[in-house]
Amino acid sequence: MSQADELLTDWVVAIIDGLVRGGAADIVVCPGSRSTPLALVAARHPQARLWMHYDERSAGFFALGMARARGGPVALVCTSGTAAANFLPAVAEADLARVPLLLLTADRPHELRGNGAPQTIDQVGIYGPRTRWACDLPEPTDGLLPYLRSVVARALAAAVGPHAGPVHLNLPFREPLVPDRARIESILAADGPQPPRVTSHRRAAGAHTIELLGAEMLAAERGLIIIGPHDDPALAHSAARLADALGWPLLADPLSQARRGPHVGELTIGAYDAFLRDERFATQHAPDLVLRLGAMPTAKPLLQYLTRHPAARQIIVDGGAGWREPTSLAAEHIFADEVYLCDRVAGQMRSERPRGGWAEVWASVERAAQTAIAAHLAAREDISEPGVFAELSRILPDGATLFAANSMPVRDLDTFLPPGPQPLRILGNRGANGIDGLTSTALGLAAGGLGPVVFVTGDLSLYHDSNGLLAARLHSLSLTIVLINNDGGGIFSFLPQASEQDVFEQLFGTPHGLDFRPLAELYGATYSHATSWPEFRAAVGASVARRGLHIVEVRTDRSQNVADHRAIWPAVAEALRAGGL
Repeated sequence: MSQADELLTDWVVAIIDGLVRGGAADIVVCPGSRSTPLALVAARHPQARLWMHYDERSAGFFALGMARARGGPVALVCTSGTAAANFLPAVAEADLARVPLLLLTADRPHELRGNGAPQTIDQVGIYGPRTRWACDLPEPTDGLLPYLRSVVARALAAAVGPHAGPVHLNLPFREPLVPDRARIESILAADGPQPPRVTSHRRAAGAHTIELLGAEMLAAERGLIIIGPHDDPALAHSAARLADALGWPLLADPLSQARRGPHVGELTIGAYDAFLRDERFATQHAPDLVLRLGAMPTAKPLLQYLTRHPAARQIIVDGGAGWREPTSLAAEHIFADEVYLCDRVAGQMRSERPRGGWAEVWASVERAAQTAIAAHLAAREDISEPGVFAELSRILPDGATLFAANSMPVRDLDTFLPPGPQPLRILGNRGANGIDGLTSTALGLAAGGLGPVVFVTGDLSLYHDSNGLLAARLHSLSLTIVLINNDGGGIFSFLPQASEQDVFEQLFGTPHGLDFRPLAELYGATYSHATSWPEFRAAVGASVARRGLHIVEVRTDRSQNVADHRAIWPAVAEALRAGGL
């Protein structure tokens, strides 16, 4: 064995072993030559969990879904060149959604950069400001193993810290690229030097801050708690406890984990996307204090409601760094652990405040809106897009994970999934809000142990990441895909550009005429086409009870879908007026 072989082996074992010991035992590997040392050591590490993926863009989102499911970091490995660029969409989502990813991009050695060497691009800083930290390491170098171990520890700490997110390690290698197998096994068996241990804690609000906030909230007469997308189910319980203690409505985005679960009560509000469209109600019921937790909610009417009342004092509590306040109206930002703060403020209350007229109005409006929506959906016998999530709320078993695609599905989730005591994990990629990588994210959730997983997606989103379906076969994953096929981009029919009828279908409607049954056959999925609600219930119920990949297709018409939605809003407004609300 040459000295170069020994050095390469020691170098790469230090990287992979440091990741595994640091909590990143899941390693998603894409095939390639320059990444050979990383792939071989990952495959031979006894504690590493290797996940092969043949498409880098899909692999990035698969790792993202798994990291969200595991609640910890996942590593990604690719070869040099454009392979690294294909991780970028997932990096953008992980950045904004605060998901810990460790990107290990193999690279050509420094002497082959910038001079026309094949499969070489400038990979240094390729992900720009989207990473929490990035490091272009040297080629394996004698005497630098302690430095290398510290770099890996620092990368893990940056990825999982209070402001979690992606970290990039660019790793140049010279040929030969095959580490020595016997030396790999010898080093790992010897249990060599421990990598540095780094412990990160989220910042806790001080006693003075909690005391002042509690007093301010007690003094408010028309308070609201708004909880937006957030992955930690513990926040849902803490926010509900605080809302009960204050007697305040809790406006719960479905992706906050507060819409469904045993904590849900009469003050959990889920129909705000529908009733805040009623200008009379939205104008007359102005809050004086708003406490906002998590990211900005999905519903546009809620954002418009907040901007309608700029005099309301808005306080944002955010456990990470960064700025998530698109209204520019917040009076105070508290960067501290949300769960700790909610629990401590609620603990200051000697007893739950009696509900006043403000809370009763919101509870009454919620009941009236949900009743009107349910009645409208029940009156429609044919399958419709608004009815999908209402049906799923009755079909899914306790503990299921519901993952909604962007564009129309996540908006319909917000409007038509009512609050309830059934425990569900509800997720979506609402960092960058793109339609790419959604299928792979759903499969990553399944790989991470969340199940059964039901993924509701549109036809363009499924087409866009159809490559990702291969992961189900490669790793024997189970996933139910509810495919809403309206033959194009349904959301654009609700937007102003729908008036440009001469070019609307070409530029925005984008009909494709694809038949998804052969796609299901290609990837070994069970396929069913539901043409009625009984067929839909039977197909989804059967799929979540069985292992494997399942596609349940629902075909709808885009024009009819617009009419279905627009018929609901006046029905809700009429229900409010009829109830004197």
